[in-house]
Amino acid sequence: MSSVHAIRFAATGGPEVLQWQAVDVGEPGPGEARVSHRAVGLNYIDTYHRSGLYQLPLPSGIGLEAAGVVEAVGEDVADIAIGDRVAYAGGPVGAYAQARLMPADRLVRLPDAIGFEQGAAMMLQGMTAQYLLRRTYRVQPGDTILIHAAAGGVGLIVCQWAKALGATVIGTVGSQAKAELARAHGCDHTIVYTRENFAERVREITGGAGLPVVYDSIGKDTSMESLACLRPLGVMVSFGSASGPVPPLDLGVLAKRGSLYVTRPTLFTYTAKRSDLLATAAELFEVVAAGKVRIDINQRYPLRDAARAHRDLEGRLTTGSTILIP
Repeated sequence: MSSVHAIRFAATGGPEVLQWQAVDVGEPGPGEARVSHRAVGLNYIDTYHRSGLYQLPLPSGIGLEAAGVVEAVGEDVADIAIGDRVAYAGGPVGAYAQARLMPADRLVRLPDAIGFEQGAAMMLQGMTAQYLLRRTYRVQPGDTILIHAAAGGVGLIVCQWAKALGATVIGTVGSQAKAELARAHGCDHTIVYTRENFAERVREITGGAGLPVVYDSIGKDTSMESLACLRPLGVMVSFGSASGPVPPLDLGVLAKRGSLYVTRPTLFTYTAKRSDLLATAAELFEVVAAGKVRIDINQRYPLRDAARAHRDLEGRLTTGSTILIP
């Protein structure tokens, strides 16, 4: 195949390390498929890979999520065919490319009702929302939950999905505009964390009872206050570290605060088996197709401008989902 372009980086650092380069995409080997991308997803984890917070062998591609069309398949590929519309999330890294080779067992067929842009924008964030709400802690009607960064990509999906499940949703946001966006997506109570102590507000909202679960993707700046929001036997789900890694935790704190649970889940673990991947994606497609969850693509950038997209993401200038167009 003739060369295509991809974003690669040879050293970790700021957005300026991202380079638009010609790369060769070969023929798929056994168990592989070649996918021509139509849209690529932007996720906060991409900035961790670029900065070196999560280390990759260098030089490296970047990006974990995209949607496109299967152009070729290798031997031993049974359930994916040339011409299939597919999407994927979770790796291996290298989605910031016009085309690439992928393990075929990581590809999921897109239903007719879901377009490429929507598929690229929703897989990683949407499947993350699925395992958070349905598996890590199974949200029940009547539960009150807290989601940090409620106006972000995962946050807006969690707000809508949790609401559809019959939960009351509390969300933290960084500004009044983001508060309005979260409320428009089913968030019942918004807390502008720059102005209010969110743990105190949660105690007020719950009449001192606390919450069964907190979903925290912020990390260092929020982790201890997130624990303070929980009722006895509550679950703190740490699924990201936008403000930096969570500091070491004295387990005695969990006992003092009421036999709390803490978990650090990843989408990779929850979708490691193909059967789990397909079930997770199917439940996501179902709630989107039913209109219970809408995927808002609020930013689009040319793929070659990935550095600008990273600057805006880290500068908290984005809301909802962002895609890169090859």
